[in-house]
Amino acid sequence: MSTPLPLRLHHYGWIVDDQEVNRQFYEDVIGLPLVATWTEVEMINGAEYALCHTFYGLADGSALAFFQMGDPQAQQQFNTAFEPTPMRHVALKVGQETQDAIRERLAQAGYSEPGTFVVDHGYCVYLYTVDPNGLQLEFTVDHPDTEGINAERLRTAHADLARWLDGDHSSNNAWRAQAH
Repeated sequence: MSTPLPLRLHHYGWIVDDQEVNRQFYEDVIGLPLVATWTEVEMINGAEYALCHTFYGLADGSALAFFQMGDPQAQQQFNTAFEPTPMRHVALKVGQETQDAIRERLAQAGYSEPGTFVVDHGYCVYLYTVDPNGLQLEFTVDHPDTEGINAERLRTAHADLARWLDGDHSSNNAWRAQAH
């Protein structure tokens, strides 16, 4: 018996300090449409909070969601800001044309290195950037043979993990151009 998997990402939530700056970035620069704005009063941990919750839509119906608290003290309490790092990010699958268009809009809007950069892993190419809230975003173009590559990684996933845990930290990525 296999365990049913989640159907898809519904949304990924993040707190923002300025919903309009956030809207300009996601809608005007990245190209994700604002599909819903909810203004609510919520009970959180026994206290009542006024908040604004915006959703920016993706093609599969999922969304990136952003909260802003009405009270500045509550905003500070819930703010999850931290230093951006490529290891902690939201990755969105895109086609090459979309990645190129996002990269161009980012450049036109003043987003450049070191915060915006491309990494070619061989099995996919990532465009990284950081939004105005410190959230690291990745726009991923998969390799043309992604199904074959994914099948190989699935076939060896447990053995690769065991090898890594046993101290063998060598690469298993035959698709990436070697830097050395």
